[in-house]
Amino acid sequence: MEYDHSTLPDNAAELKKIILGLQKQSTKTEVDYQAEINYLNEQIRILRQTIFGAKSEKSHIGKSPQLPLFDMPENLPEELLSEKQEEIIVPEHSRKKKGRKKLPEDLPRVNVIHDLAEEEKFCACGCELSRIGEEVSEKLDIIPAKIQVIRNIRPQYACRACEGLEDDGPSVKIAPVPPQIIPKGLATAGLLAYVLTAKFVDALPFYRQEKQFKRLGIELSRRTMCGWAMKAAETCAPLISLLKEEIRGGPAINADETTLQVLREPDRSPTQKSYMWIFKGGLPDKPALVYEYHQTRAGEVAKLFLDGYQGVVQTDGYKGYDFLDQWPDTIHVGCWAHARRKFMDVKKASSSKKAGSADEALKYIRLLYGLEKIAKQKKMTISELYELRQSQARPILKKFKTWLNKRSNTVVPKSLLGKAISYSLGQWHRLENYIKSCHAGIDNNVAENAIRPFVIGRKNWLFSGTPKGAEASATVYSLIETAKANQLEPYSYLRYLFEKLPTTSPDEFCNLLPQNLSPGKLLLPHLASGV
Repeated sequence: MEYDHSTLPDNAAELKKIILGLQKQSTKTEVDYQAEINYLNEQIRILRQTIFGAKSEKSHIGKSPQLPLFDMPENLPEELLSEKQEEIIVPEHSRKKKGRKKLPEDLPRVNVIHDLAEEEKFCACGCELSRIGEEVSEKLDIIPAKIQVIRNIRPQYACRACEGLEDDGPSVKIAPVPPQIIPKGLATAGLLAYVLTAKFVDALPFYRQEKQFKRLGIELSRRTMCGWAMKAAETCAPLISLLKEEIRGGPAINADETTLQVLREPDRSPTQKSYMWIFKGGLPDKPALVYEYHQTRAGEVAKLFLDGYQGVVQTDGYKGYDFLDQWPDTIHVGCWAHARRKFMDVKKASSSKKAGSADEALKYIRLLYGLEKIAKQKKMTISELYELRQSQARPILKKFKTWLNKRSNTVVPKSLLGKAISYSLGQWHRLENYIKSCHAGIDNNVAENAIRPFVIGRKNWLFSGTPKGAEASATVYSLIETAKANQLEPYSYLRYLFEKLPTTSPDEFCNLLPQNLSPGKLLLPHLASGV
């Protein structure tokens, strides 16, 4: 770049004035520049950690001689203060035999006898050998998918004596067509359950299943399977309404959302993001999950679902849930996992091996999680958990907040540590709410874990073709994940549902919900018969 020096004065005093003016225009000091450099270096380190580093947030407590950098809260349980390993006592002669685990008893067995030849069943002395026992070893075998054709035969009947006579009634009688989940369709309840389980449990897209069926000698297009899924979802829609009632009837609801791409949405570009929302609730021992497809992430979606609900609602820090803070009959609980994650990012991005402020914050959070672990191990009742949180967690929260307020005055706001502290203080009124109701967990991981199967599936099938297809996916995921949450095997449940739904009256649909079924009732045919 060329500069025009002719405009500069020759007088030294005038040149000094110009230089001083330029210095005044620059508001950044050396400290400011160094702070910006540190911030950019943090971003580089956290990016490298995200790409190449471990994803786990697990802390390895007790492996370092580093002493705590702050006073431990008083009256902590001995389980948190002790770093001694549990003493394992092995009773005499009671050690388990090493080796592979025993195969499940409910699997069918096929006996293959490996016997001696008849001429070998004689001793050297000439006497015939007697059978004194046997040695049994089990190996696991598998039979590839077996496809069969179900022939529905309906005999026809007519009266020979009335042949040729006019009559108002039917001349030929035949049994009615058995009700099917897809009327006049090719798929049985078993095939439909198999196809949907493969996609929505095993994340196997329809086009891959199409290739699998072709290897088995069956031409079954992805378009056909997609049509089956949408038809099945349409028939199961009343069950989703019942699941929503189950969720809203429970003491607590967990909510979360994730992105979804839908190609042919009206008046929208194929690249625009849509969202899959997840709501989990119901009775603690009979959980229910509902997935909902929406084009937006606006808080109106959650507001519509939760309208009129009274109880605990646990979410992350997304501002779309801010309206819950204004509902008087709702306890809005935050997520400590999100707060912890931000301090973990600080630790991962740090260039120093020494313990710092992020480690101090993580120790407070670790103490809170330690209390929850103790409660789970001891299987505490609701009242016992409430007492533990009030007597032990409340003092920890108080000290942690004091520490956060103190550190917030000394950190750079734009740094990762500054953002982590700012997030925790900004969410504090929600983060501490978990001790007010023992129906709430310490974090929102139950919702994140519930939405993970959808995210894994999305990585395989990438997108939904139409809004109707996205709604069908939401319906099937709702049924499958609710079944899994109630300890039901997904294929067995779907097969049972598709067999019973066509012949069940709407008043009895509630009996088909996963919460109201036992695993023993859904045994597969070969297990039920003991073959």
